[in-house]
Amino acid sequence: MMARKLIRERIPTPEQDPKERIFNFNEVNLGYTFELAQKEAERCLQCPYDYAPCIKGCPVHIDIPGFIKKLREYREDPDKAVKEALRVIWACNTLPATTGRVCPQEDQCEMNCVMGKVGDKINIGKLERFVADYAREKGIDDELLSEIVPKIERKSQKVAIIGAGPAGLTAAGELAKMGYKVTIFEALHEAGGVLMYGIPEFRLPKAVVKKELETLRRLGVEIKTDHIVGRTVTLEELLEEYDAVFIGSGAGTPRFINAPGVNLNGIYSANEFLTRVNLMRAYKFPEYETPVKVGKKGIVIGAGNTAMDAARTARRLGAEVIVAYRRGEEDVSAREEEVEHAKEEGVKFEFFLNPVEFIGDENGRVKAVRFEKMKPLKERDSRGKRKIVGTGKHVTLEADTVVIAIGKTANKLIASTPGLKVKRGVIEVDENLMTSIEGVFAGGDAIRGEATVILAMGDGRKAAKAIHEYLTKKRDENA
Repeated sequence: MMARKLIRERIPTPEQDPKERIFNFNEVNLGYTFELAQKEAERCLQCPYDYAPCIKGCPVHIDIPGFIKKLREYREDPDKAVKEALRVIWACNTLPATTGRVCPQEDQCEMNCVMGKVGDKINIGKLERFVADYAREKGIDDELLSEIVPKIERKSQKVAIIGAGPAGLTAAGELAKMGYKVTIFEALHEAGGVLMYGIPEFRLPKAVVKKELETLRRLGVEIKTDHIVGRTVTLEELLEEYDAVFIGSGAGTPRFINAPGVNLNGIYSANEFLTRVNLMRAYKFPEYETPVKVGKKGIVIGAGNTAMDAARTARRLGAEVIVAYRRGEEDVSAREEEVEHAKEEGVKFEFFLNPVEFIGDENGRVKAVRFEKMKPLKERDSRGKRKIVGTGKHVTLEADTVVIAIGKTANKLIASTPGLKVKRGVIEVDENLMTSIEGVFAGGDAIRGEATVILAMGDGRKAAKAIHEYLTKKRDENA
């Protein structure tokens, strides 16, 4: 048998031209065709399951070589290849179209890819996305659900999920597959959490999220929107009706900067700015009556993924945009791909600038931001970032709109529940993600502060397993 030729270069995915995409909210990355996906799948070295570092790097532990193998096994039958690959992925992840788009694969599954020792690492995220997209477009996901759902052994025990974001949706999906009666309580009028209100359409189309929500409903998950736990219903009331509760309420409380003028009009938290544009369709004004007036000059403060989303959104709304960050470029926490896309779209970056004052006009609207210039030190903090100090020198940049993207903290309504231990704004949990209240579990940003979608999903999956073990023990004790 002739040895298979090693393909060292990654097969790229087509993208919208930057000159065109800054005028629309259509998806930037266009994804693989079956032919391109096949070529990329052929590059995989097929590491054994017990060894594969890509699986170990995945927070939800998808059998990555396994699903890629299915794409290769049925190369003459695309529908069969995708169906079997999706079956493998769904065993661990019921939201692959989402994770395939927004996961920082370069820091997780792809980070230790063995292929990276001799060439480019396998483009795992784009292959996962291809499987999910192809299945959705051809109706293969519905066909697979028709096989899976009738085989679920239904249980009488009920679980309440607080929050329809990545952690809550994942926990709900895993528990539903185990047969539990699952109800999600979501505060907003649409489910999806950060997937719907935080991540822009050009990175994660809302139709994709809605289809994956429909998958959960088909598995038996009930989703109740416009239910604010802490007001509409309390955690104590949920515990009277449900056998266990999972808190996946996210980090919905934005952090602001303690500086003069921060309350001027035209200054947004990234949370409000992106919610208006994404969930309330501000970019379709006057069709939707929720406009965001960005003006000609926008400043985004921060350098994480949320900051990139805000900057690229403001750019599409017509502003010249500067991302101002108090540290240097090497300490930017956003994904490299998102930074490169932002630069391609004309976003400018200014480093070592720390905001100290927001300056307003006679009408109370922001017109400029005064920054202190910072300088790096040799020492690094606990996160490995260079420490910085002020220089005493200042610079002022004009701005019609300012978006503050420096992080968020956990939902304060739930965190104030009597008996629920909270530390530094996040809910305390044990090694099984159980909180200080028996039968109440938590995960995602509610216990981490602001983190990635896939880490939240990893918590959701871990919590589902812990809830299953807890309820099984409870059921056996009452038998």
